[in-house]
Amino acid sequence: MAEVGKGVNAGKLASNVQKRLTRAQEKVMQKLGKADETKDTAFEEEVVNFNKQLVDGTKLQKDLKAYLLAVKTMHECSKRLHDCLAEMYDPEWFGKEEVDSIAEDTDLLWQEFHQNLTDNALISMDAYLAQFPDIKARIAKRERKLVDFDSARHHFASIQKGKKKDEAKIAKPLTLVEKAAPGWAQGIITAHQFAQTNLSRNQAEEELGRAQKVFEEINYDLQEELPTLWNSRVGIYVNTFQSVAGLEEKFHREMGKLNQNLSDVMTKLDEQRLAKKGVKTASIGKSEEAANHSPSDSGSDAPKSPQKSREGPPVSRPPRPASPQEVKEDNIINLFEDAVVPDINISTQPQNEAPTVTNGSSDAELPPSVLYKVKAMHDYGATDSDELDLKAGDIVLVLPFANPDEQDDGWLVGVKESHWLENKNLLAKGVFPENFTQKL
Repeated sequence: MAEVGKGVNAGKLASNVQKRLTRAQEKVMQKLGKADETKDTAFEEEVVNFNKQLVDGTKLQKDLKAYLLAVKTMHECSKRLHDCLAEMYDPEWFGKEEVDSIAEDTDLLWQEFHQNLTDNALISMDAYLAQFPDIKARIAKRERKLVDFDSARHHFASIQKGKKKDEAKIAKPLTLVEKAAPGWAQGIITAHQFAQTNLSRNQAEEELGRAQKVFEEINYDLQEELPTLWNSRVGIYVNTFQSVAGLEEKFHREMGKLNQNLSDVMTKLDEQRLAKKGVKTASIGKSEEAANHSPSDSGSDAPKSPQKSREGPPVSRPPRPASPQEVKEDNIINLFEDAVVPDINISTQPQNEAPTVTNGSSDAELPPSVLYKVKAMHDYGATDSDELDLKAGDIVLVLPFANPDEQDDGWLVGVKESHWLENKNLLAKGVFPENFTQKL
């Protein structure tokens, strides 16, 4: 059996070598113009489209793999970044648990995005390109079989043309045979020569039929498949880029939510930091600025302004009720003033002259919202936009606070009397420390 196998393999190898030699000889003859070549322009255009489609699909597959590699790299970088934040984030800081949860959700989102891209884009592209190698091999086989068909066709045609020549060649030796051989042998020799010629012709015809059948079968299948494959590229491109676009849109939408949550946590953490810093520095700043004010005309140092614990003007406290001792002293003073007033000659004042008011202020036509007046005993430099800048001797009309819940101890709100007398409005109001003033 081994001997038979070796013989079969040797025979097949010799046959393949003979086919290659025949095809090479046929191609040379065609290029030299000594043999015609079967042409199919429509099929050649389909082959050009096939090659272009293969190049485009291969490039898309390569770029898609590069995109997936970039997504994986971004995933790794994002994970390291969040791990770094988690390591640096102190447990007592605001939002520690939320920061850890955002890191986990971000990692899962990247993993899901990469897997969905692989399943919905890359795998379908791989399946699409998997059919090209087989079709490419069949196109090459069709080209070989077309050469075999042309070679068989040319061989059969050459036998057909040489038939008459062979008959003439056979006729010449017959004259010699007729002279040398008996009559009964001449017929046998002629029949044998014609049989050889017919055998070669029949073999060439059979070979031509086999080559034509093999070529036409391959050619028919490819004529059906290549246009269908060319049109399928539209669907694969649409599905691929729709999948990528949809997955990207979903990924960035979900990632945007996580990033917004992380940004909110960072904002709140920074607000707490600023709030703690503000509580520590507010009282220090107020004390230092109040201490730097110039001393009053009396030569005594100005007191320190009280601390404001909120933004906006503070709400004033209602006036402290007088003690029984103070009421008694006021009554004594009033009695004394009542006893002195009759001795004063009012008629000595010039006619049409308004009576004097203490400290140069006037109570005429004051708005009903004014609670009372105070006099600045020390200079006070405003440190915020909602504060009044005072000079020693300024008269201030004290007003009620718009919202009593915003009151700060030790602060009043009001308008300088000079502004009221000049503009007749209370728009330029501001807060000021009560301990820098004296109630009139």
